[in-house]
Amino acid sequence: MAKLLDETAAGVFTIAATPFLPDGTLDPASIDSMVDFYEDKGATGLTILGIMGEAGKLSAEESDIVIARVTARATVPIVVGVSAPGLAAIKALADSAMDKGAAGVMVAPPGHLRTDDQIIGYFQMVADTLGKTPWVVQDFPLVTGVQMTPKVIRAIFDSCPTAVMLKHEDWPGLDKITTLRAQEASGARRIAILCGNGGQFLLEEVLRGADGAMTGFAYPEMMADVVRLVKAGDEGRARDLFDAYLPLIRYESQPGLGLSIRKHILAQRGAIAHPTVRRPGPALSAGTLAEIETLIRRQTAKLASLG
Repeated sequence: MAKLLDETAAGVFTIAATPFLPDGTLDPASIDSMVDFYEDKGATGLTILGIMGEAGKLSAEESDIVIARVTARATVPIVVGVSAPGLAAIKALADSAMDKGAAGVMVAPPGHLRTDDQIIGYFQMVADTLGKTPWVVQDFPLVTGVQMTPKVIRAIFDSCPTAVMLKHEDWPGLDKITTLRAQEASGARRIAILCGNGGQFLLEEVLRGADGAMTGFAYPEMMADVVRLVKAGDEGRARDLFDAYLPLIRYESQPGLGLSIRKHILAQRGAIAHPTVRRPGPALSAGTLAEIETLIRRQTAKLASLG
């Protein structure tokens, strides 16, 4: 049985893409090669069926296929995104994921929540629905429209013992990390904090007290190396490394285009066989492809100069 997710989770839980064949059908062979690639590049866990995993474009049957294939292949813990409009759908997918060997699941708040009491009450219902399954609170207000203050986040974790991790991707949100860790220093239960935001603020997030990253990037080794170096106290080396990757991180963070860029590079690197983004999705223009190649070439040169 896979080790269940708990508050000690740390490192890099890479947000995995979902590979497709050129005709838009699932590519099971690329799921295997992608899992191997992420683990080889330093992932301590994987998160599947997230927003960047195109979960909303998959049928329920396809979601089950992806979960089964990833959990069968991976040697690291797997977190499965199970957010849905209704609790019945959340429970069905969560139960299926845990039966297949997932370590835990992740839930984001629905966009209709407005008040603090509504937010806290919703997650208490999620905890009741999931039972013993450990889960991650996804705080992504730029997409969900739901603003959760540190006080509200603390109330959720205080009242939901099976909630063990915060996926922090508020922006700006560095002070939120500081406040949450200060609450713990004053006696609150410690939780794992892994950060999203495409890695754009990863160095500062870890310095503020985050345990690592839960996000994607075409060069996932960057996240593993930066987290490792900061935790080891080598902030200078971590900053130099982060700076080398930052132009491409920035470019890949373009709303609406980022996943196409990431899949293009992942295919170039051999992680997946095809860069297909399931329709509807944008194609990359010749100009964009040329810019990507320039950024990769400069990044490679900068990393070589760092040794």
